[in-house]
Amino acid sequence: MAASDALDAAAISEVIAMALSDHVSFDHIRSLYGLSPDQVKDLMRTSLRPGSYRAWRKRVRDFSDRRAHYKSAKTIA
Repeated sequence: MAASDALDAAAISEVIAMALSDHVSFDHIRSLYGLSPDQVKDLMRTSLRPGSYRAWRKRVRDFSDRRAHYKSAKTIA
């Protein structure tokens, strides 16, 4: 089942806005809409232009790498 099959246009728009935000996690989107991170990525891939999708994925990956770095630094200190 595709992520967009279970959601109406307004919900899809809200999920996209949440995913584009740097302040909303995949876990939060899952709790509100029941979408896994892979389903969110598929939704974003079909909804965004290819270059915008690649830029978003890079930003999400970079942010998660930095977050892991900061978490490990906090536990050491």
